[in-house]
Amino acid sequence: MRVKDKSIIVTGAGGGIGEGIAHRLAEEGAQVIVNDIDAAKGEKVAAAIAAKGGKASFFRADVTKSADVKALVEAAVQRHGKLDVMVNNAGWTHRNRPALEVSEEDFDKVYAINMKSIYLATIHAVPAFRANKGGAFINIASTAGLRPRPGLTWYNGSKGAVITTSKSLAAEFGPDNIRVNCINPVFNPDTGLSAEFAGGPVDEARRAKFLATIPLGRFSTALDVANAALYLASDEAAFISGVCIEVDGARCV
Repeated sequence: MRVKDKSIIVTGAGGGIGEGIAHRLAEEGAQVIVNDIDAAKGEKVAAAIAAKGGKASFFRADVTKSADVKALVEAAVQRHGKLDVMVNNAGWTHRNRPALEVSEEDFDKVYAINMKSIYLATIHAVPAFRANKGGAFINIASTAGLRPRPGLTWYNGSKGAVITTSKSLAAEFGPDNIRVNCINPVFNPDTGLSAEFAGGPVDEARRAKFLATIPLGRFSTALDVANAALYLASDEAAFISGVCIEVDGARCV
């Protein structure tokens, strides 16, 4: 098992990509903290993992609130004796629309969930990693941070910030044996935010428009992203830090 007994937090794991990551890591032996703001969804994912013989428990926390993130990290240490990996997956987007039509409230929410969460995770998880003589952050960014599409300007900017910040953190915390990497998924029509990304229901016309930009000819899946997260969480990636893995079928080439 590639991450046997590693203590791993996955934020926003009540559905979509986060759920897929939590399942995949648990399949490979990790002790997973399933985090979400929606307790019903998060508890359901943790129960499903346990039903398959995996190790998982739920912890409710709002990743935009410092006290909640602190408690989340403490829960991992209390339950597992340590924290090895934190997967910052929780994310949000404004509706696909012209930049001038995005409200200040939507802007603030996008940056709080996508970027402030990284700040808070760093503040609270780094001491736990240092106590463990090392650790790893895996930040789920987006191809939008590299190849932005019109209509998602402020979301694109938030993911660009995640990418740059992750590289800087990798350089700063390398001496502590703390690795920081990103995964950049391309559009996935099966996530809860797909209609927001697309600017409406993901009908055949919108699917075709997005698909035409992906050379491998299909969309990303939760499993695609989860497999990349598994590699970055494993000891196989012990010398990998400050990089982004584009899970995008060559969209960003």
